[in-house]
Amino acid sequence: MAILLTFITATRAQVAPAAKGPASPVAPPGLPVNGTLYYDLRYAETTQFGSGLDGQQMSIVSGDASYANISKRLPFIMQYGGGYGFDWAGPPSAGNVFQHLSLSQGMVGRKWNLTASDNVSYSFQTPTVGFSGVPGTGEPIGGSGTTSTPDQTVLALNTRTIDNLITVGFGQKLNYAMSLNLGITSGQMDFVDGNGENMNTLTANAGITRRLNARNSAFVQYSFSRFNYGDNTSGAPSIEQISFSQVNSAQIGFSRQWNRQITTSASAGPQWVSSSNSAVVPSSTRFSANATASDTFRFGTASLTYSHGTTGGSGYMLGAESDVLTANFNRSFRLGKNLTVAVNGSYMRTTSLIASEFEYACSINNVTYICLVPLNYKPVTNAGYGEVQATRKLGRYLNAFASYTVIDQSSTLQTSVPNTPLGSNAAILNGLNQVISFGIGYSPREKHLRK
Repeated sequence: MAILLTFITATRAQVAPAAKGPASPVAPPGLPVNGTLYYDLRYAETTQFGSGLDGQQMSIVSGDASYANISKRLPFIMQYGGGYGFDWAGPPSAGNVFQHLSLSQGMVGRKWNLTASDNVSYSFQTPTVGFSGVPGTGEPIGGSGTTSTPDQTVLALNTRTIDNLITVGFGQKLNYAMSLNLGITSGQMDFVDGNGENMNTLTANAGITRRLNARNSAFVQYSFSRFNYGDNTSGAPSIEQISFSQVNSAQIGFSRQWNRQITTSASAGPQWVSSSNSAVVPSSTRFSANATASDTFRFGTASLTYSHGTTGGSGYMLGAESDVLTANFNRSFRLGKNLTVAVNGSYMRTTSLIASEFEYACSINNVTYICLVPLNYKPVTNAGYGEVQATRKLGRYLNAFASYTVIDQSSTLQTSVPNTPLGSNAAILNGLNQVISFGIGYSPREKHLRK
């Protein structure tokens, strides 16, 4: 993917009649943008130990770029992160390129606002830490941004995916204390090598927030989600004939601004789950919850988020119930303001909505299929990852960094059938994987652009 930023320059000239003297001077060309531009470049050496890619050594060249304008009526934000990894020892990667692009355009009126955003990523493994999601690159990991999407709660290595999420949101202030919000989201998750279940997601939501006083607010929210899987039976004998699942959710929540630094929010409510085949996924009533807390210290920032509810299944389950707990911490040590330490971690538990099936190769009319025998348990995946990274300035623009990442997962999913044309060697992580990284970065000061 290549990104081309074209800046249009304009000149303005005023030509007076010849009888009244020479033409007025031409104004100097300028950039028709107002905002802040930032970028950085990095080079890292990484080594992996443990399950999946034991002994792999890689050189990674990567970078980030971001731009935000200063318009109060038409705010715009762009963020990009990506790079290329060179394998030179150990098992090869499924792909070497990784990229993540986020675009957001807003419109703000006196009592309303409209936002449209597009978030697209390409990676050779499930995103974990940092904006690009690839551990060990040296990019910031303790910020407020998120990497793993709710539908990728099962960690996989050597599995190339393309994710695209388009969101449109509208907010309207009804009176001094109440506001309305509406939103719609369309998402696609595609497995480039066919070793996972492609999925399309459509979500619509509506909610009302009431301000109780200067620090407290209450809100109600309703959402509808539909996960489309298409034809996943491949013509083989199977009880797993389901093309979509859908979820209706209603939540009541409360948020509080404790002071200038600390904010909290929590919500909970019922979920109603159904599918295209009630024999596979029976209609049921479940429970959903969300909670967040953030704190901005004088010396750093910290945040904690938790969510529970029904998701699409991460490409390995046709619907799942997930618990996700994520923590971030970032602190700058006062050693000449040159050292920054960041910590990021997450725990995810994903339970299939469908009982497990034993897969085996069978032949029908001399054609090989994947045949399935139902079992009496639902597959469960427990995953966790964490990274600690230290970055130290070496000069005005240069810095050095070191990081350690640990990824651990246990799963009862069966993901491939050997020696069959339809077998998909999905590299779901089972065990402990560790990544050690060292590198150097170039981070110039942000540029303030003016017309």
